[in-house]
Amino acid sequence: MPEMTWLDATAQADLVRRGEVSPKELAEAAIARIEAVNPRLDAVIRTRFDAARLEADGDLPDGAFRGVPILFKDLGCTVAGEPTAFGVGPMREVAWPVTSYLAEQFRAAGFVALGRTNVPELGTTVTTEPRSFPPARNPWDPGHSTGGSSGGSAAAVAAGLVPAAHANDGGGSIRIPASECGLVGLKPTRGRVSQGPLTGEAWAGGVADGAVTRTVRDAAGLLDAISNRMPGEPYYAPPLARPLVHPLAAGHIALPDLAHGVPQVIAGQRLLQHGPRPGQHRAPQVNRVIRFGDEHHLGLGA
Repeated sequence: MPEMTWLDATAQADLVRRGEVSPKELAEAAIARIEAVNPRLDAVIRTRFDAARLEADGDLPDGAFRGVPILFKDLGCTVAGEPTAFGVGPMREVAWPVTSYLAEQFRAAGFVALGRTNVPELGTTVTTEPRSFPPARNPWDPGHSTGGSSGGSAAAVAAGLVPAAHANDGGGSIRIPASECGLVGLKPTRGRVSQGPLTGEAWAGGVADGAVTRTVRDAAGLLDAISNRMPGEPYYAPPLARPLVHPLAAGHIALPDLAHGVPQVIAGQRLLQHGPRPGQHRAPQVNRVIRFGDEHHLGLGA
């Protein structure tokens, strides 16, 4: 089942919806991939496999991503009774008293959380090399940086451990790791995704929660799933005219399946095959995707 971990979250959810695979099978495939690959990456620093197995085998919410495995960044997105260390070693066993609205929305969408991903201390740098945990390594080349502060999440998604992972961004912490690991990383506008109930806003609204994904349709679908207005917010972003995923699902043009990499084991070094080298011509289907993005953004008022 390892090839299943390379499907994006939308495709995995569709398999569950059609009864071709169970949430438990998706969880087991992701767990097996984490156990096989993570020792070379240190993308995941804390697991909750037993709890995830029980959740996957239980009565999951019937959300858009029912049964799909996900990882939470070890900064924010807290779950009551579970540790979130924010990259700080002395906090590694400190359980949080409150479940965040964000974690509740991931759960309502049907996701099954498998653990926490590596971050620098308090998310304050653009690399993921905390002093209390091993550095996260880039699956394209373990000698290169993952970026930060969502470097563990980006490495996990790029290596096919899970199709999507929670991330957050104040000064580039979604966008930098996404660019360094070949992923889709969108920082939502302020007020779009709740940071409550413990926080109203951070950095005067400069910090936003979201995700890193391997496909644009997953980025759109996840943002749709976690953009619900929650009580007590200091302000709300203007409502969207329609779900973000709708134009993609409508298929204005046929989006090609652009894989970012495939599993590879070469003397324990690179875990992914590189795509076209710099200077090579861009494939026609890539140009089509870029044109599609331009047209979509214009349609949204860009």
